[in-house]
Amino acid sequence: MSRIIVAPSILSADFLHLENEIKAVEKAGADWLHVDIMDGHFVPNLTFGPKLVESVRSITRLPLDVHLMLDNPQTFIEKFITAGADNITVHSEVTVPVPQLFNMVKSHDRSFGLSIKPDTPLESVSDYLNMVDILLIMTVYPGFGGQEYIESVTSKVAEAARMKAENGHRYLIEVDGGLNDRTVKTAVSNGATIIVAGEYIFGSGDYAAAINSLRAI
Repeated sequence: MSRIIVAPSILSADFLHLENEIKAVEKAGADWLHVDIMDGHFVPNLTFGPKLVESVRSITRLPLDVHLMLDNPQTFIEKFITAGADNITVHSEVTVPVPQLFNMVKSHDRSFGLSIKPDTPLESVSDYLNMVDILLIMTVYPGFGGQEYIESVTSKVAEAARMKAENGHRYLIEVDGGLNDRTVKTAVSNGATIIVAGEYIFGSGDYAAAINSLRAI
């Protein structure tokens, strides 16, 4: 089985003590940090800008996994890369062609991720799977934290793993939404290797125990 990468989502951190929160999950064994960027249009919520990513970059060496839930990601890709993003994930549902977004990210030598919502068919992105580094399958509807894992999406995770094996693709399968010590077993057993978790980690009394439980498959 591939190594499990745990990426705490800072959307669920205590923002009055964000530096302490980031250092705490880093010490607790986090592999990456996941940063949700929402514009209030593509999803019904508004979160962070490049300045926040720049501030986070200054206090941690962990890879920053930046998830752009934006109608116009092409406007912001370079800004977030300059701010310190290691991976840029965009949504397949936007109107900008995926190859254009891919080229923008790769021109800066960063990892490129492509995300699909729970209702988006995997087949809709099949033409792009040979170019992505990370395939992010949303296991909740994007926009808000604290939602429950949508069990029906598991078949999509399994299908992504099958397509990867059959076609020799190199993408890692990331899941985001409702992950905890129970649902992670379902996701990982079907092929996921990057686990994004927010409230489950930051809402726990023991960050190390929560992170370790996401690897205890």
